[in-house]
Amino acid sequence: EVQLVESGGGSVQAGGSLRLSCAVSGNITTNPYMGWFRQLPGPEREGIATKYIVGFGGSTVYADSVKGRFTISQDKSKNTVYLLMNSLKPEDTAMYYCAAGGRRSLAEADFGYWGQGTQVTVSS
Repeated sequence: EVQLVESGGGSVQAGGSLRLSCAVSGNITTNPYMGWFRQLPGPEREGIATKYIVGFGGSTVYADSVKGRFTISQDKSKNTVYLLMNSLKPEDTAMYYCAAGGRRSLAEADFGYWGQGTQVTVSS
């Protein structure tokens, strides 16, 4: 069982930055990949960043839509994963979720544990 709690969402103007946090607890041994997703209009969540958080290294993968603007990182001492979002655009407006899964993937189906989400609103 893994528990995830997001925070850090809010409203920002285009071009600004926000940092989202995801507090992680529980057994991540079998779910060593943390992903950030967002709910855009439509039924599916878009995977935007994934990071391996167990051990050393920590390979990452990003969606093309955020590559170069968003950075996923972790603070192991705080059991927290972050998503730093720079150069925000109005089209980044969405509910953002962190999730835990067992694969290096951006597919929603590969993640079995989800937080409750945090809203990000970017105004033009």
